[in-house]
Amino acid sequence: MQRILIVEDDMQIARTLRDYLEVAGFHVTALGDGSAAIAASRGHKPDLIVLDLGLPGMDGLDVARELRRTSTVPIVMLTARGEEADRIVGLELGADDYLVKPFSPKELVARVRAVLRRANGTVAGAEVLRAADIEVDLPKMRARVSGRPVDLTPTEFELLTTLVREPGRVFTRGQLLDALRGVTLDTYERAIDAHVKNLRKKIEPEPGRPRYVLTVHGVGYRFADA
Repeated sequence: MQRILIVEDDMQIARTLRDYLEVAGFHVTALGDGSAAIAASRGHKPDLIVLDLGLPGMDGLDVARELRRTSTVPIVMLTARGEEADRIVGLELGADDYLVKPFSPKELVARVRAVLRRANGTVAGAEVLRAADIEVDLPKMRARVSGRPVDLTPTEFELLTTLVREPGRVFTRGQLLDALRGVTLDTYERAIDAHVKNLRKKIEPEPGRPRYVLTVHGVGYRFADA
């Protein structure tokens, strides 16, 4: 049974999310403190963390930043309406997805399942993809650049896989969002920019002058075909 850690200081929200996720077949732990959540994630190794950004004391951004120092555990953020800047920062820190309050608990379950599908490597097609100096091993969920292994979050791995499958193809931001989530939900296109920024930091020799993941201005992104 997959383990979900909810980090939410509003206990009514936490209980509701726990109930929905347990009915969906997950083992759920709920905590309201950022420091305790970091300790729990290291000790119990959850399969995914649902993380509220508006925590007292150590806020959700600090928790995400600390988690990403040593872990690629999938993170779904919960944010209050109007906190666009925090959403962008959270995504750039390596969160895999986000939901804006108020939201449907059923939608959270759908997002959790979509992120876990990426984490479990449920992708079809050739088992090892290669383009330029990039190698993507699908069954092992591993990526290499010029033979060097790189640690990617599930979302970063799926984003790279989508681009490497079709070098030269231009993907719109909306198409990339659909590929990542596996379901059609709202398209917050700046989220893709944040994920691309993170991916470039890990695979590009010079992230400011990308060699592999190229911007197509006014449209989206493509993987270099030469």
